[in-house]
Amino acid sequence: MQAWDIFCRVVDNYGDAGVAWRLARQLAREHALQVRLWIDEPAALARMCPQLDAALGRQTEAGVQVWHWDAQVESALPAEVVIEAFGCELPPAYVARMAQQARRPVWINLEYLSAEAWVDEYHALASPHPQLPLTKYFFFPGVTARTGGLLREYDLLAERDAFERDGTAQDRFWQGLGVPGRIAGEIRVSLFAYENPEVAHLLEAWSQGAVPVRCLVPDGRVLPEVGGFFAAPAARAGDVFTRGQLTVHVLPFTDQPGYDRLLWACDWNFVRGEDSFVRAQWAARPFVWQIYPQSEAAHHDKLLAFWHRYQDGLEPAAAAALEECWRGWNGLSRPDWQALWAQLAPLGAALNRHAARWAREQAARPDLSAQLVEFAAKVAN
Repeated sequence: MQAWDIFCRVVDNYGDAGVAWRLARQLAREHALQVRLWIDEPAALARMCPQLDAALGRQTEAGVQVWHWDAQVESALPAEVVIEAFGCELPPAYVARMAQQARRPVWINLEYLSAEAWVDEYHALASPHPQLPLTKYFFFPGVTARTGGLLREYDLLAERDAFERDGTAQDRFWQGLGVPGRIAGEIRVSLFAYENPEVAHLLEAWSQGAVPVRCLVPDGRVLPEVGGFFAAPAARAGDVFTRGQLTVHVLPFTDQPGYDRLLWACDWNFVRGEDSFVRAQWAARPFVWQIYPQSEAAHHDKLLAFWHRYQDGLEPAAAAALEECWRGWNGLSRPDWQALWAQLAPLGAALNRHAARWAREQAARPDLSAQLVEFAAKVAN
C-alpha cells in the first residue's frame, strides 16, 4: 500500500491543515510512502511551510505532493489508501472511481482526537457504503491503548531533550526571535489561542503578579485582544508591550519546527484546537488547552474527558488549580485569575513532573502514523 491520498478541508484555520501536513510528511519520511495531500486552502498550509507557493495547483515539498483541492480532483486516479481527514467528505466523482478500481482503496475517516470513553468502542469500526461496494473505517486518534495514538515523529522526543540540554541553542532561539535572556524568577508563557473574553483578565493577573511573566504571542486570532489590552488593537509581529510584571512579545507566525521549539523553551503553554494541543503534550510542560468551540457547548464534554484522564496521578493541589484554569479559559467558570495564578505559579515543579510522566506514557504506545500504516495493511489483506 504505497500510494496514499489525504484530503483536508480547512475549518480551524491552522489546526486541520497542521495535523494533515504533519501526518503527510511523516508517512513520506518515515514510511517511504507516496503521499498526495489535497487541501482546499493552500494559503493556510503555506503559513506553516513557507517553502510552499499557495498559488500553485500542485507542487512537491518534503516528499509530499501538495494538490489544491479544486477541479483537479474530478479526474484524479484514487490512491491505494484514502484518508478523509476530519469527516471532510470526499468528492462524489472520486468516490465513484474508488468503487471502479480492481483493487478497491482502503478508505479511512481520520476523526478528531478525543478522550471520551465511547471512542475506545468505535475506533476502527467499519461502515459499508449504502450504494457502492466500498467500506469506510473510522480511525480515532487518542490517548488510550485502544485508540489510534498521537502524531509523533520517531526522533521528536530526542530532539526535544537535546534542545533542552543545550543552553546555547536556546539562547540562539530567543535571539532569533528578538527576545532577551531571562531575568531572575521570570516565567515564560506561550499564548496561542482563539478569541477569548478571558484574555484581558489573564493578562491583568500576570501584570499584577508577584513574579515577572514574559508572554510570547504568535501572530494569530487572539492578537487583537492582546493588543487591545495595551491600547494597541493593531498590534503586529515585532511589537513589545509592558505593564507591571508582564512583558508581551508579538512573534511572527512560524513554521511547525519553530513552534515546537517555542513550546520546549517556555515554562507554560496556552494552546488551542488539536495540532498545538498534541505538540504541547510532547513538550512535557504545563499547558492549558482551549478546545475548538462547538454549538450547544458540546466541546465541554470533550474537554473534561481529556482533563480527567490527564490529571490522573497529579498532586491534588496542583490538579485543583490547573483544572480551574482549564475551566475558566474555556468558559466553564469565572475564576479570580490573579488569585488562581498566584496558586499555579509556585506549582511549576509538580506540574512539570506530571507533564513529563504523561509524555513518557503516551510515547510508550505506537504513534498515529505507524498505527495507520499497520491498519491499512491489515484491511487490505
